[in-house]
Amino acid sequence: MKRTLPIIQNEELLKQALTHRSYANENPLQGRDNERLEFLGDAVLGFVVGELLFKRYPHVNEAQLTRLRSSLVDEKHLATVARKIELGARMRLGRGAEKDGGRDNPSLLSDTFEALIGAYYLEVGIEQVKDYVEPLLRSVADTLVFPQNELEARSLIDSKNRFQQWALARYKENPIYSIIDESGPDHAKEFTAEVRVKGELYGVGCDRRKQEAEKRAAECALRQLGLERSQNEARSV
Repeated sequence: MKRTLPIIQNEELLKQALTHRSYANENPLQGRDNERLEFLGDAVLGFVVGELLFKRYPHVNEAQLTRLRSSLVDEKHLATVARKIELGARMRLGRGAEKDGGRDNPSLLSDTFEALIGAYYLEVGIEQVKDYVEPLLRSVADTLVFPQNELEARSLIDSKNRFQQWALARYKENPIYSIIDESGPDHAKEFTAEVRVKGELYGVGCDRRKQEAEKRAAECALRQLGLERSQNEARSV
């Protein structure tokens, strides 16, 4: 069964959900960008996916549920869902983002999908959002819960969770993440994040999304501590 965009009756709300800041900057009279809706949609997806995992996999413990939720709503999987519903064709992009292939950019696709979910939630509420989202993510969740090989299983171990476990065991304090720099045009921002424990710097990482940059910082910290191999080394296994 082919999946389509959720039906949002409020045309202005739908238009905002589809509007990247590159378009809004070039067309200031054409409405606001979707970043506030993206923030809301991220929270809504986190809840919906958390409930889906909790109910569907009663054998999975809390730590595993946390890692699974983080993986399921990451850029890669949300971009895949966005492609399934052909969201790229509907996005309102600035000329630079369009020229640089923004309609198939995983970061832009995942961000716009989050914004779309935020808008849908505002219009119809959480129950209908669940009805829309769960069929899109259920099969992906099954693949994550029952990985086909050791490398897939290892990829579920979220670097931020691993570093948090280390910090709590060593210092009884949570790591603190900060975005310390951002660069590039609006449609291709790159964020730099750092992670500290008790004020001491442990890692720095860069990525196109703030959350992913924080993960890269955690990976850096784990490598510095000798607790995790680099991504390239993991892929070579």
